[in-house]
Amino acid sequence: MAKKAIITGVTGQDGSYLVELLLEKGYEVHGIVRRQSSTIRPRLDAVMGRTDLPLDRLHLHYGDLGDGGGLVRLVSKVQPDEVYNLAAQSHVRVSFDAAEYTVDVTATGCIRLLEAIRDVGIQPRFYQASSSEMYGLVQEIPQTERTPFHPRSPYACAKLFAYWATVNYRESYGLHASNGILFNHESPRRGETFVTRKITLAAARIKLGQQKRLGLGNLEAKRDWGYAKEYVEAMWRMLQQAEPDDYVVATGETHSIRECLDVAFGAVGLNWHDYVDVDPKYYRPAEVDLLIGDPAKAKQKLGWEPQTRFKALIELMVEADSRLLRDQLSGKPIWSY
Repeated sequence: MAKKAIITGVTGQDGSYLVELLLEKGYEVHGIVRRQSSTIRPRLDAVMGRTDLPLDRLHLHYGDLGDGGGLVRLVSKVQPDEVYNLAAQSHVRVSFDAAEYTVDVTATGCIRLLEAIRDVGIQPRFYQASSSEMYGLVQEIPQTERTPFHPRSPYACAKLFAYWATVNYRESYGLHASNGILFNHESPRRGETFVTRKITLAAARIKLGQQKRLGLGNLEAKRDWGYAKEYVEAMWRMLQQAEPDDYVVATGETHSIRECLDVAFGAVGLNWHDYVDVDPKYYRPAEVDLLIGDPAKAKQKLGWEPQTRFKALIELMVEADSRLLRDQLSGKPIWSY
């Protein structure tokens, strides 16, 4: 019998890569999607375009982390072996403007899902997508699984609640529940409002004459950036362990927004200083200046380590965005990567 997995946030960057990984491993995959007026799901379209995957094993269900009863019914129907909670309002800057919604989906939504599992009375293995943003005003460099948290946004506060809820259900009910504390992870499927994708897409558009200027906030912020496609492998490996635990998933390197601009614009032969404006509207009320993770535990216990480094990742994204724009101009199918 094939293993069955439920994925929340299946239409997002990580969700689409996780779908591919699990289908390749022979899983039956059930994704939760929210009902919207538009049914365009570009990241899943990339998956649907792969003729080498058993797409008949992918099932999408309408649902929402705000609907506890619906979650109970879905968990009861599917009887999953594994549950991956990737859904969230995940934009940090937006969380300041939509704090209550962010907390309801990202924090309370996790509790609703955990309670649904408990109400149905099964023991699937549970993965919670935790975030390096929980470290916030960092207490030590690099950050490890033992570094104290100091969140600096409603998003980070909500993620911290979900992190401790996962630990609590593990300790209280014996659930095989693990937290993946993922540092920034990017790809061509990253949302266009996230800073790396915003930069790589702007570089490609400016090169093609489709955009003139790019507005950004704090150029000095430093992050630990990895490749999302590789990070979902770490998620899966956590749930294959005999015992649940919490893991930092990172590259161990940190780079500034300026460095990202250097690489992205350099890849198309442009000088970013000629096109970038610093706009105060993009600053956060409370800034996170530096994040860098120590993935030693993931390497030792999961056998996982990153393969794609910063420069190669940004260049990969610029090339993908350039191809996307060219395909749009020529009328070719898009999201094939």
